[in-house]
Amino acid sequence: MSFFGFGQSVEVEILLNDAESRKRAEHKTEDGKKEKYFLFYDGETVSGKVSLALKNPNKRLEHQGIKIEFIGQIELYYDRGNHHEFVSLVKDLARPGEISQSQAFDFEFTHVEKPYESYTGQNVKLRYFLRATISRRLNDVVKEMDIVVHTLSTYPELNSSIKMEVGIEDCLHIEFEYNKSKYHLKDVIVGKIYFLLVRIKIKHMEIDIIKRETTGTGPNVYHENDTIAKYEIMDGAPVRGESIPIRLFLAGYELTPTMRDINKKFSVRYYLNLVLIDEEERRYFKQQEVVLWRKGDIVRKSMSHQAAIASQRFEGTTSLGEAPPFFIFYGLLSVTSWNRILRKGLWLLSPHL
Repeated sequence: MSFFGFGQSVEVEILLNDAESRKRAEHKTEDGKKEKYFLFYDGETVSGKVSLALKNPNKRLEHQGIKIEFIGQIELYYDRGNHHEFVSLVKDLARPGEISQSQAFDFEFTHVEKPYESYTGQNVKLRYFLRATISRRLNDVVKEMDIVVHTLSTYPELNSSIKMEVGIEDCLHIEFEYNKSKYHLKDVIVGKIYFLLVRIKIKHMEIDIIKRETTGTGPNVYHENDTIAKYEIMDGAPVRGESIPIRLFLAGYELTPTMRDINKKFSVRYYLNLVLIDEEERRYFKQQEVVLWRKGDIVRKSMSHQAAIASQRFEGTTSLGEAPPFFIFYGLLSVTSWNRILRKGLWLLSPHL
């Protein structure tokens, strides 16, 4: 990109030292498109150079200083004027002076803390980026480069199944069971549904994955529900004593880890929504929250040593042959919260979702 001022122009480019070997990850932009960005993990060093190329080598570029920043920020779409920065690091590259020829400046941000996962939602965006700035008297020259951050976790030690008995008195009584309460993003949801009493003419049953995004605080709270997937598990009337198996592969859907109270600005939760539809098109449904997490593959050769260190922040000092410690996921759900989730619920009867 070229910038002009007082007849001079300069092209600014940010180059990473390990650009050729670093993995890229797809990430959704605000307009819904997918683009690939360099992938980083918590604790990794971010290093490279800022390259300045003068368009006209016969003219000098006066400046008031050159710097580069590493920034992590949250932007709420209903409050675009305010950017909430939770990471802000600055490196001065050059003092005020003149640039008479193309030049490159090295930079390094060592073991940078990146506590949250990159996220682009319906009402909020969490992004990490590098920003190089050439300060000038009238107009600064700015170049930004976004990166993507993934947060890594390990297998939870406490991952009990979800078992519930629900129903409508004298009409419908069923038991459903999911094999786990926490799933990694490439996991498989396995479960069963048992019909103990059926006095309603059920014609269809499905399981939905619903993402609920909550932004803001106090009176300015916004909830957005997005149905990620609809999976048909039965077509036809069930009978008493029948058992319906569930097997839902998560790898084919666009999912993120569960995020709870991120920097006190937003949350992202996931629910399994079991829906039954009778012959009169009435819908009976029951929602159950589940936790999604990103599996940390620390044995992969392509992952750098620093990424392995970042993964170990969640794994502790456990070796691969030992039982992993209790699941830590930035305080997503406590044991008490899961006990509340596992208690028996009541069926909700509604003609609409």
